[in-house]
Amino acid sequence: MDATSNPDNIQNTRSGTKRMERDGANDSLWQTTITAQPHRNAAAPAEQIFDTLIVGAGITGLTTALLLQKAGHKCIVADAHSAGYGTTGGTTAHINTFADTTYAEVEKDFGQEQARQFAEAIAESVALISNMVETYRIGCDFEWKKGYVYSETDDETKQLDDLYQSAIRAGVAVEPAPDAPAPLPFRKAVVFDKQAQFHPLKYILALQEEFVKLGGVVTENTLIDKIDSDDECYTAHSKEREIKARSVVYATHIPPGGINVLHFRNAPYRSYVVAATLKQDAYPDALIYDMQEPYHYFRTHTIDGQKYLIAGGHDHKTAHGDPEKAFADLIAYTERCYPVDRIVAKWSAQYYVPADGLPYIGQLPGASGGIYTATGFNGNGIILGTVSAIVLSELILKGTSPYEKLFDPGRVKPVAGFTEFVKENADVAARFVGDRFGIEEISSFGEIAVGTGKIVEYDGRKLGVYKKEDGDVTVLDPVCSHAGCVVQWNDSEKSWDCPCHGARYNYHGEVLTGPARKPLERVEIAQPSAR
Repeated sequence: MDATSNPDNIQNTRSGTKRMERDGANDSLWQTTITAQPHRNAAAPAEQIFDTLIVGAGITGLTTALLLQKAGHKCIVADAHSAGYGTTGGTTAHINTFADTTYAEVEKDFGQEQARQFAEAIAESVALISNMVETYRIGCDFEWKKGYVYSETDDETKQLDDLYQSAIRAGVAVEPAPDAPAPLPFRKAVVFDKQAQFHPLKYILALQEEFVKLGGVVTENTLIDKIDSDDECYTAHSKEREIKARSVVYATHIPPGGINVLHFRNAPYRSYVVAATLKQDAYPDALIYDMQEPYHYFRTHTIDGQKYLIAGGHDHKTAHGDPEKAFADLIAYTERCYPVDRIVAKWSAQYYVPADGLPYIGQLPGASGGIYTATGFNGNGIILGTVSAIVLSELILKGTSPYEKLFDPGRVKPVAGFTEFVKENADVAARFVGDRFGIEEISSFGEIAVGTGKIVEYDGRKLGVYKKEDGDVTVLDPVCSHAGCVVQWNDSEKSWDCPCHGARYNYHGEVLTGPARKPLERVEIAQPSAR
């Protein structure tokens, strides 16, 4: 097992100190450069009714909580694990005034005014992050940068022209770049001013501290199993406690629990990242993006005087690709672009691609009024998570937001996203049926390599089997507890990943990330030897 892998989420093998937890075995650069925080399990009287319960302690949840608490609401944040455990702890922390869904695409599917409004929401989120850093004097390595996007082919140049022209129409500061710090020869480049970057865990932990200083309550290791309602409030149930609140925000990346329409309007993807040291001090002083599909992106981050190149890309749908190959391809591409000295960290993170390109922020479809959600951030979780906090806090405090119609989770666009919606859900149906056939049959668990997992057929049953380094095995029913699809083994992050809606489990079968709430079922198998 290499130094970036740790399936038990216990120790940072490089430093020997307890690491910040996250939803995978690979350590992110952020985890290894910050001190692990003690778990928060603040108690509150059982009869207390909070104004708002925020489920999830990533950038969306903690920003929302702080905005509401500052406005005089009494809020509680509950997380099944700990702050930054999910995608926020695995982001590359680019802060942009443009998004993966281009303004040209928003214009085409929603209209020019909606594209301008999308740009305004993004600009407001960038300004809020900057204001938070300045107001609370957050030491999170925040830096303003220029962002360069470049093309290498005729088709990419046309797409870049569309991005450039539509960004101008949307009121975004962008101009042609006569030169650019691109890692490869390019045909055309544009530069966006006032982009930024930071250390995401330092940032959100500071938000959490300010929230608590204002009287906010945080309880970690608290998995919300279900939520009931009566005329007075909502009651959220977990094994540890019950929490009563007048409104609820699901800041969980995708709404958890039973089947919801948003599970069919978002497709889960894995994104891959490496951090490297370079020879000859050849670090770029900008945010850099190509126009490939999927695209690559680069930036530099300095921690304790040491510079790191952060490179990302080679995304694919969750449980549909080979994670180790994605890492190998990303490393090879990075070495082609820069004089790599050493790869010091590699990790992946999950995001959700919305069917029509825009995030879903507002009232949770199918739920009673007062339950809110935010999902579908594509690869832009930092800026769109912050947009979500702005919109949700306005909806809760004022009952309305200038952006509520644009991001309405219940919106129905008969054209925008329809093809993508059909394609993704046809894939879900195919995986639901197809993954139940053609599983390799084995006669002994000894056929499974140590330190890995596999879906197999054994003694007439389909099983998910993980074999530890010492030869002991954990055997699970591989049917996802959310919607019944068959999970797949992720050998890099040491997790069972669902190819349908993105639920993920550790090798014990415990839930790492939703929408699943229940673990995979353990299976007791009597067999001669696992070794």
